[in-house]
Amino acid sequence: MKKITILVQLLLSFIIPGCGQTAFDKQLNILYKKTVPLIQPAQLATELKNNQNIILLDTRSPAEFAVSHLPAAQFVNYDEFSLAQVKHLAFDTPIVVYCSVGVRSEKIGEKLLRAGYKNVRNLYGGIFEWKNKGMIVVKPDNTPTDSVHTYNHYWAIWLKKGIKVYE
Repeated sequence: MKKITILVQLLLSFIIPGCGQTAFDKQLNILYKKTVPLIQPAQLATELKNNQNIILLDTRSPAEFAVSHLPAAQFVNYDEFSLAQVKHLAFDTPIVVYCSVGVRSEKIGEKLLRAGYKNVRNLYGGIFEWKNKGMIVVKPDNTPTDSVHTYNHYWAIWLKKGIKVYE
C-alpha cells in the first residue's frame, strides 16, 4: 500500500503543476530562455498607472508597430536594435521590453542587461497576452484599436481577443 501511495504522489507531482497552464503558457515556457525577468500584463498595467517613468520598448518590426502598440511605447526595431537607441536612459530606469509573444523582446532584454541596465523586464506573452487580457493597444496616432499584427497565420492562433492582421 505504501508503494501505491508513493507512486500516486509522484504522478500527481507531475500532473498538478501543469493543470493551471493554458496551451499558450506551455508554449511560452518552451520558448523563453528565462534570462530576463518577466512581468505579467496586469502587473504592468498597474505599474503604469502608478509610475509614469516606465519605459516601454516595442521590439517588433516597423509593419507590426504600425498596426498597433502599447500606449507610450517607443519603437526600437528588433532587426536594427542598437544600444545607442537607449543611451539617454539611466541604468536604473525601469524598462519593459515586448514583442508579439516575448521571444524577440527577451533577446533585446538580454542585450540591455549585459550593457548594465538593472531594471529590465520582459512582458509575459507580449502584445498578444496584453490584448488577450483586455488591455488597450493604439495606432500610430494614439487612437485605440482592436487590431494586432500577428506576424503570420501560425502565430495568430495565440491572439484570442482583437483583430488579427498579418501579411
